[in-house]
Formats: sequence, structure tokens, C-alpha cells
Amino acid sequence: MTSSARRPAPLWGVHFPQFRTGIDAVAELAIRAETAGFDSFWLMDHLVTPGAPGRDTFEGWTLLTALATATSRIRLGLLVGCNPFRHPALLAKMAATVDHISAGRLDLGLGWGSYEPELAAFGFAGTSRTARAEALDESLDIIKLMFAGKAFDYLGRHFRLRDAIGLPTPVQPTVPVHIGGAGRTLTMPLVAKHADWWNCVAPARDQLEALLPLRGSARVSVQYLVGLAESPADRAGVSAAIARRGLEQSWGPAIAGTPDELAEAFRAERARGVEMFVLHFHDYRSPTMFERFMADVASQVD
Repeated sequence: MTSSARRPAPLWGVHFPQFRTGIDAVAELAIRAETAGFDSFWLMDHLVTPGAPGRDTFEGWTLLTALATATSRIRLGLLVGCNPFRHPALLAKMAATVDHISAGRLDLGLGWGSYEPELAAFGFAGTSRTARAEALDESLDIIKLMFAGKAFDYLGRHFRLRDAIGLPTPVQPTVPVHIGGAGRTLTMPLVAKHADWWNCVAPARDQLEALLPLRGSARVSVQYLVGLAESPADRAGVSAAIARRGLEQSWGPAIAGTPDELAEAFRAERARGVEMFVLHFHDYRSPTMFERFMADVASQVD
């Protein structure tokens, strides 16, 4: 393979669910991730944290604006935004605004809304999963029309707009769209139709090869729970901490071990076709963790 034909270098993202924390602490993490060399920083989009309903949970889009002013290079987004929470015209306006605040660093992550207890609790229930997927399809059509900056009409099953216009348009010529999920019937057709990136959720990693042909031209990102051990002697402690906190219940099997072991695991994932690794670390308290990961793990993966 010639150098001109080499595949692009992998991209590395940090995912941080913004609950049981403060605004300054999240901003500090984003700055640390940017300084260490990560490409993107992602928040969740929930009105209540799954599994922790009694915890403070900051709203994702509002928090993105704070991160946009605190950072200068790293890309920002939600993995993934919950489409039922917001009308697509409002969402397009919010996205364009954040894109301006961040000087063109927004990635737009969306899903059709699959966490039923939250939807029911906040009055978004009453529609089927199929209807919510249809609504996401229409929302993405409308968002693209809003981003074009020209007046338009839209007559859909779920949304109807007349003489609508989205100004200002985003800074980026194209805001990358990430669609998250792994469902063959409802999600993957939307990925093939609309997405720049398919975000495969961690519990579906074992289905990656079977789902890849369904993604169309979308590039592939995958979420991983990561436990970085200082040395082989620390491996058992890291694995025990992951098990104690029950993180694998929502994030799927962890990739845990020494830097060399993690690098080997991510090289194997790279060979499966993954282009972006979105990492949820088992412990964010270490002030040097991001730097160590990029220097000792990411540097070994091409």
C-alpha cells in the first residue's frame, strides 16, 4: 500500500456523562482532553441519568456552550441527542448557534429515543418506537433544510413547517451527523440515509461485522468502556473497580489492562473497521490519565 492510499489515522473521543459533577469540573475535563490530544469530547443527553435518578444532571446542549468557550480545538457533541426532546427547527437553531460559539467544532449526534422510562416520566411517551424513528427521519430532513438558510415548506407525518428559514447557517459547510444505535429495522436505515457517522453503542460491538453492510457510506465510531492500568499489578484492581461500579451493564464489556494490552485491543478493533474510538474511562480522577492514554496507548494504534 502506498503512502497516498493509507487510511486516515483513527480519531479518539472522550465521553463524559455530566451527572454528579459541577460545570467547572466538566470544563476542566474537556480542556484536559484537548490538551492531551483527543479529537472530540462528548456529553450525554438525558433529563435524568439512567440508573441514577436522584443525581444532579446538567442539560447537554446548554453545557456544550460552556465547553465551546472553554476550549479552542477539540470537537464537541452529544452521544447521542434524544430527538423527542426538541422540535427539529429549534434543534437546528441550537446547533447552528453552538457551531458559531465553537467556531465550527460541533458534531450533531442524534437518536430516536429508546430509553422508555425517561420518555414516560417527562411526558414524551405515547408514540411507538417506529413512530419515533419516523420522526427522526423527518427531523434530519428539516435540520438539513434549516442549515441551508433558505425559506422552505415541509409537510410530513410528524412535522409541518411553512415558510421556515434557518439563519444564521452553521459555520461549517457540513455539520457532521452521528446517528447512534444498532437496530436493523429502525436505526440502520436512518444511518444509511442521513449519517456521516454511525455510532455503534458499546453493547452491540459483537454485532459490528453483521451491521457494517447496513450503514451505507457512514463512517464507523464505537463506544468503549476503558480501564487503564498503570502496570500488570494494577490490572486486577482496575477490573474490580469496573465490576464494583456496574459500568459494564450500560457500557458493555470493558477493555481493561496495561497500555500495551489496550493498544493491542484497539488495533484489533481498528482491523474490524472502526475509525473513531469514543472512550468512557472507568475513573476520571487521575489528572494525567488522558495524557498517559494518548502517549502510551493511542500512539501505538494506526
